[in-house]
Amino acid sequence: MLTISIQAGGASRRMGQDKALMPFLGRPLILRLVERLRPFADELIVTTNRPRDYAFLNLPLYTDILPGVGALGGLLTALSAAEMPFLALVACDMPFANGALLRFGAERLQATGKDVFIPRSAHGLEPLHAVYRRETCLAAVRAAIAAGERRMISWFDRVEVEQAERAQWEAFDPEGLFSVNVNTPEEFHRAEQRARQLP
Repeated sequence: MLTISIQAGGASRRMGQDKALMPFLGRPLILRLVERLRPFADELIVTTNRPRDYAFLNLPLYTDILPGVGALGGLLTALSAAEMPFLALVACDMPFANGALLRFGAERLQATGKDVFIPRSAHGLEPLHAVYRRETCLAAVRAAIAAGERRMISWFDRVEVEQAERAQWEAFDPEGLFSVNVNTPEEFHRAEQRARQLP
């Protein structure tokens, strides 16, 4: 039912190096995500424009179909590559990515017939921790890119979206840690400290 795609190998300008490969509690951050997400995925893939760097994961690796269009291009690539009817997209810099919440999102889409399940955190909508219906979203994302749109949610008016508020996601993640991403060395360090405190 569910393909989970980790979007990796971005510019990481503020970090100064590829954050997905930085050691998080002693191991590459992306390996932490793989281990957290694998139990909830019927298929697990990685989108990256540097596949050699991620060969050690022994996962299917896909390069951008349309390079240069940012995260939306990564979503297009993942939707095109996915074999399951639902795709969960996760950014590689989210150390507390929540597979159970993503699986719940896929079940919600299956039950409601909607096209996107996207949590709303304290930071706003989280398109890089969301679930997409492959068939309808692929066409909508293609149309958005063709129209010159680049924002991750610019195409939502073309599909039916369920915005998951706190009442829906807090059973899976009471603190909303799924939305934490690490863009700077300071954020990375704080996330490691928080991870050490978790059971």
